[in-house]
Amino acid sequence: MNAEELKKIIRDVPDFPKKGIIFKDITTLLKDRKAFKSAVDMMVDYYRGKDIDKVVGIESRGFIFASVVAYQLNAGFIPVRKPGKLPATVERMTYQLEYGEDTLEIHKDAVIPGERVVLIDDLIATGGSAQAVIKLIEKMGGIIVGAGFLVELEFLNGREKLNEYDVFTIIKY
Repeated sequence: MNAEELKKIIRDVPDFPKKGIIFKDITTLLKDRKAFKSAVDMMVDYYRGKDIDKVVGIESRGFIFASVVAYQLNAGFIPVRKPGKLPATVERMTYQLEYGEDTLEIHKDAVIPGERVVLIDDLIATGGSAQAVIKLIEKMGGIIVGAGFLVELEFLNGREKLNEYDVFTIIKY
């Protein structure tokens, strides 16, 4: 399957999570074995041969893709979670949302300085969470190889926050 075929499988849910938003529901893609495999294969193919040590996934849908990509690239998987979900000592980064702020955490020992890391997530919107995670990885001495996403909401300009990095997306709205 190609990106346009995958795009047709994603369901629009109007007025979720609030009125005026059209939510891009990827669960329809995830349950389709050919579509899911195609999306994962595209991500893996893009990063194959780039000497990736670790793949980072952001809670929660990012875990779906990042863990499978890590497995296929023979890399380690690092979960980045909301505060209070990781059991050991963490690094944290707070970032701005449209209204307010949010925080993400990673285990302090998740990245060894010099390791090559790629961020994989389901969607890039404003780019705030991806930017926060990249800052965390770099603070820990990791080298960001790139950031890959299933979906990019181009009208929100999230890519601009990551303009110094290699950003790969499969489906664009």
